Amino acid sequence: MDAILETSLSAETQRRYLNYALSVITARALPDVRDGLKPVQRRILYAMQNELHLRFDAKYIKCARIVGDVMGKFHPHGDTSIYDALVRMAQNFTMSAPLVDGRGNFGSADGDSAAAMRYTEARLSKLASELLNELSKRTVSFRPNYDGTRFEPSVLPARYPNLLINGSQGIAVGMATSIPPHNLKEVVDATVALIDNPDGGLTDVLKHIRGPDFPTGGQLLSSKRELREVYETGQGSLKLRAEYKLEEPKKKGNPSIVVHSIPYAVERKSIVEKIADVIISKKLPTLLDVRDESTEVTRIVCEIKAGTDPQLVMAYLYKHTPLSVNVQVNLTCLVPVEGSEVAAPQRLDLVSILRHFLKFRMEVVTKRLEFDLSQLRARIHILEGFEKIFDVLDETIVIIRKSEGKQDAAAKLMKRFSLDEEQVDAILELKLYRLAKLEILIIQKELGEKRSEADRLEKLLKSPKARWNMIRAELLELSNEYGEKRRTRVLANVDEPAFQAEDFIVEEDAMAVLTEQGWIKRQREVKEIGSTRLREGDRVIGVVAGSTKSVVAFFSNQGSCYVCRMVDIPQASGYGNPVQTLFKLDDGEKLVRMLGFDPRLLNVPEPTEDAEPEPPLGIAVTRSGQTLRFSLRQHRELSTKTGRKYARLAEGDQVIYVDVMKTGDFIAAASENGHVLVCRADEVAVLSSAGKGVMLMKLDERDVVIGAKLLRTKGDALKVEKENGTVFEIEAKRADVVSRGGKGYQLFKRGKLVGKVDEELELPVLEPGKPQSRAPKPN
Repeated sequence: MDAILETSLSAETQRRYLNYALSVITARALPDVRDGLKPVQRRILYAMQNELHLRFDAKYIKCARIVGDVMGKFHPHGDTSIYDALVRMAQNFTMSAPLVDGRGNFGSADGDSAAAMRYTEARLSKLASELLNELSKRTVSFRPNYDGTRFEPSVLPARYPNLLINGSQGIAVGMATSIPPHNLKEVVDATVALIDNPDGGLTDVLKHIRGPDFPTGGQLLSSKRELREVYETGQGSLKLRAEYKLEEPKKKGNPSIVVHSIPYAVERKSIVEKIADVIISKKLPTLLDVRDESTEVTRIVCEIKAGTDPQLVMAYLYKHTPLSVNVQVNLTCLVPVEGSEVAAPQRLDLVSILRHFLKFRMEVVTKRLEFDLSQLRARIHILEGFEKIFDVLDETIVIIRKSEGKQDAAAKLMKRFSLDEEQVDAILELKLYRLAKLEILIIQKELGEKRSEADRLEKLLKSPKARWNMIRAELLELSNEYGEKRRTRVLANVDEPAFQAEDFIVEEDAMAVLTEQGWIKRQREVKEIGSTRLREGDRVIGVVAGSTKSVVAFFSNQGSCYVCRMVDIPQASGYGNPVQTLFKLDDGEKLVRMLGFDPRLLNVPEPTEDAEPEPPLGIAVTRSGQTLRFSLRQHRELSTKTGRKYARLAEGDQVIYVDVMKTGDFIAAASENGHVLVCRADEVAVLSSAGKGVMLMKLDERDVVIGAKLLRTKGDALKVEKENGTVFEIEAKRADVVSRGGKGYQLFKRGKLVGKVDEELELPVLEPGKPQSRAPKPN
C-alpha cells in the first residue's frame, strides 16, 4: 500500500502552480530566440519534414493527416491548438514570411475562420526548408517526445532570424510576448552588419532596420527616437494606421476615399462595421457610404460629399475606428541557459536578439562542417581502399576465389594488404563492372575531389573568420532569394490636420430645452415655451440658444457641472431624451440650471494662466444657506460624462439655485420658516476651486432655504408662496438690504413657505450678423 505523505496545502499549491507556470512559459507560449518558434510550431514543421516528407515540391496532403501525426507523435494537447497554429503559419496576412503552403480556405483578413482540417491541404513553404534542411547533419540536440517513443529537435537549425521576420504573439503565466514582424531583407542586412562589425550597437542596426514591417502594410507613425527607445528597452507602443488614396468619380458622382492597407491584426469587416456605424448615426455628415470591394487585396471604399477635405474625414475615422491602432511591442522570448536544456524567459533588446541568433548560427555551421568533414573522411577512407586494391587486382581476385567465404576472404585481404574492416567490406561488395579500367580513373578523381573538399573544411573549422564569412555569404544569398520590398511605410512626421470635432459640425443656430424631470431636446427654434410638448406633471426650467458649435453647461443640485456642445444634444420634436443619455448622474441628482455659452449671449473667454478667478462669475445657493461664487471660465471646456465639480457640499445639502452674476446685483433668499435675507452679491466669496462657500443666511434648526434669486433691476423680485396661498414679493429695497451671514427679517410669525413661485421664462434672442464662436477643445 502506498504511503500517505502529509504536506502543507499552500506549499503544495505553490509547487504545482510553479510547475504549471514553467510548463506554459517554456513549452507553449513563448518562442525561442534561436529559431523564433513556439514548441507547437516547431513540432508541426518537423513532422511535416521528417514524418510526412512534405517538402515545398511535394504533393499536398490533407491537414487532418498532418494534425493527426503531430498530435499522436509529438504534441498531445488537442487537435484545435495544432490546427490553429498550422493555419496561422499559412496565412500571408498574419505571417510576414509564411512557413506553410496551404491550399484551400485558410481564412481571410475579414476575420473568416479557416475551413475544417478535413477540407484543407498543406505542405511546407520553400522558406521553411531554410529552417529544417540542416537537421540531418546533427547540428542541434534532440530530446525524447512526450511518451519516449521518438525524438524531436529542441530547436531548429534556422538559417535566418525567424523571430524578428515573422514575429510572435503569446500570453504565458505572469508574462507575455508581442514581437512584430520585420522585413526579411532589412533584418538580414542588420545581421550582416553585426558580422562585419561585432562591436556594433543599436545605431548600426537601425541603419538597416527601419521598424516593423507588417504583412498588411499600413503607415507606422513613429520617430527615430521612439523606435530607438522601443528597440533599446524591448518594450513600448507604436502607432500604426491604414493608408488611403482619393479617387475622383469618372462621370457624375461623388469622390471616394479608398483604404488600400489596414493595420496589422485588425479584421477588415470590423473596420467596415465601425465606419457604417458612423454613417448610420450621422456623426460625420460628409461621409455618405462605405463599401468593401476587397478581394485578396484590401479595398474599402468610402464615398464622401463633393468638396469635402478627405484629410479631415480620415482624421475623424482614425480617431473613432480601428483604422488607427497602437501596436504593443514586448521582445520577450526564451533564451538558452548554459549547461541546461531548458531555456529561460527574458526580455531582450533588438541587438541582443541578433547576437543570440549569430551565436547559435555559428554553433550550427560549426557542427554542420564537422559532420560534413566526418562524412568526407569516411568516404576518403573507403576510396583509399579501392585505390590500393586496383593496383593488385589480379592477386585480390585469386585470394577471394581461394577463400572459403566472405569472412575468410575479408581476413585474408586485411592481412595481405593492410586494410581495415570497413575497406574490406566495401571491396567485397563492389560490383564486377567497377573492375573496368575506366572505373579506377573515376575513383581516383573522386578521391582527389574529396581530399580537396576535406582540406577546405579543415581550414574553415580552424578559422572563425572564414566561418563568419561563410555565414555572411549564406545570409546574403538567402536575402537575394527571399527578400521583398517593405510593405509598411514609416513616417516620422505627418503634415496633416489633427482631429478636431468641430471641423465636422454643420454650423447653424439652435435652441435647447431642459425640463424639471430631466428631459432635454434640441430644436431649430422655439416660438412659445407654453407650446413645447411635455410629459404630464413636467415643466420647462431652462431654454438656451446658440450655435451648434457653442457649448452648453448644466449645473446639478449635487455641485457638478456637465458641459457638452449644442450639437451633442439630441434633436427631437417630442419629449426629448433623458439627460442620462448625455451624462452620468448619481442617484437623486438632478439639474437645476442650464447656461448657453454662445458669445452673442454670454461670452466666456479662456482662463488666463495663474490668474485669480475671472468673470463672468456664477453664483450658487444651497438649502442649508451656504453660497459661493465661481468663475464660469473653468467650465467652458467639454466635460466627461461624470462632469466636474463647481461646489463641494456638506452631507445632506444640495444646490437650489445657480445663475450668472453681474456687477451691482443683489442676492435674495427665503427660508421655509419665513425668514428673508437680501444682501449685495459681491459680498459672497469667489472660490478658485470647488468648495463649500460661505454662509449666506443663518438658519434655525430644521429650517432650510426654499428659494433664491439675483435681483438686478428695480422691478426684480423673489416670489415665494405661503402654505395658505399668499404670495410674497421680495425686492432689494434699501431698508431691507443687510450684510451676508445674518438671519434677515421675518415675513410672518405663523405658518411656513412652501416654495418659490414659478416665473415665466423668456426666450433668448440671438443677435444676427455677429461671428460664431469656435467650440473649445474636447476634454
